Amino acid sequence: MHPKALLEACADLVGRVLKFDHPADQVVSRFFREHREFGPRERTTLSETVYAVLRKKLLFDHLSPSGSGSKERRMAILGFYGPRDFLKSALSDVEKRWLDNCDQVSEADLLDRHRHNLPEWLVAPLKAQLGDGFWKLTESLSQPAPLDLRVNTIADKRSDVQRELATAGIKATPTPYSPWGLRVEGKPSLAKVDAFQRGAIEVQDEGSQLLALLLDAKRGEMVVDFCAGAGGKTMAIGASMRNTGRLYAWDTSAHRLDALKPRLARGKLSNVHPAAIAHERDDRVKRLAGKIDRVLVDAPCSGLGTLRRNPDLKWRQSPATVSEMAARQQAILLSAARLVKSGGRLVYATCSLLPEENEDIAEAFSAAHPDFVPQDAGQVLESLKVDSAGLLCSGGDRGTRYLRLWPHLHATDGFFAAIWNQA
Repeated sequence: MHPKALLEACADLVGRVLKFDHPADQVVSRFFREHREFGPRERTTLSETVYAVLRKKLLFDHLSPSGSGSKERRMAILGFYGPRDFLKSALSDVEKRWLDNCDQVSEADLLDRHRHNLPEWLVAPLKAQLGDGFWKLTESLSQPAPLDLRVNTIADKRSDVQRELATAGIKATPTPYSPWGLRVEGKPSLAKVDAFQRGAIEVQDEGSQLLALLLDAKRGEMVVDFCAGAGGKTMAIGASMRNTGRLYAWDTSAHRLDALKPRLARGKLSNVHPAAIAHERDDRVKRLAGKIDRVLVDAPCSGLGTLRRNPDLKWRQSPATVSEMAARQQAILLSAARLVKSGGRLVYATCSLLPEENEDIAEAFSAAHPDFVPQDAGQVLESLKVDSAGLLCSGGDRGTRYLRLWPHLHATDGFFAAIWNQA
């Protein structure tokens, strides 16, 4: 495609995404459905340009007024994904000089807000938790996330799948913590790879794999994934149960559960039973109260731990939405806890970075429900033979009460998990 036409398309897509009326991934997908003329390379340029703009929006907002043309075009130029000479072939002489000047701006000369590219309301709680580590986090959040895979251990071994991918030209290394994971170099297309087609691998962040591992579901048990969503953790749990027992995958979105069904078939999981529920007080909860061995509550949250993948979230969330989420999380956790039988396990998890959605929720639940005994996440992970388990945790007397994953420390998305056993 001619550079000028591709840059115009980038500007168009950037303008649509910056309206923030829909999630960025949905806007990008809709744009590609409307424009079938784009090939894989053009799609990569378009999507990566958009995500670069979202990651560095405050910096680009600062630099763009000195340029010419529409704001969408200026933002697209600053975030353009591809060789500089290709981009410059689409620019006027004035734009080239402006871009060169922007490229020469030193990070040391920038204000903090143009370095961290976060909304101000999010800066204080992150600095309070991380101190000097805040800048390492923001540097990590400015980069794309790696591509992690989970090996379906029902029928395949991680080492065998690693060799199979290498034969297909895909370099992958074992993830450092999850015993099921492989981290892939680059972003290869997996749809036509035999290991993917036969269900030997699923795309899943290593941190998400660890949440499923913490539940430690056993063969033959009754288990509930209370907020199953797209089903990544559901599938990991089903495989850990060796395709036995009964695993209920519940969500309020029937559409998302319908999308899970072909994945279950590909992964050869027959012990999973998806069902849409109206809300956390659905009749299914009443019928199964006190009967379930293990319950995972991967609660709806702000998603701020996934900013490497979903950088638009930092511009679409607010303190008000986080407070609303916290109230909803409390209600969901309380309802899900009713399912757990005596001696059973309850895991509460989010992909948020904020204590308001994490430790605050867990500690309030523990205080109000003494019959649920908090478990040390570090000890649980050690018992599951996870390397360096203590480095993945924080809180409590030992500093390992909760699973607490950070992109800059663990190369995963940001995750939190608390564990209780019903007395």
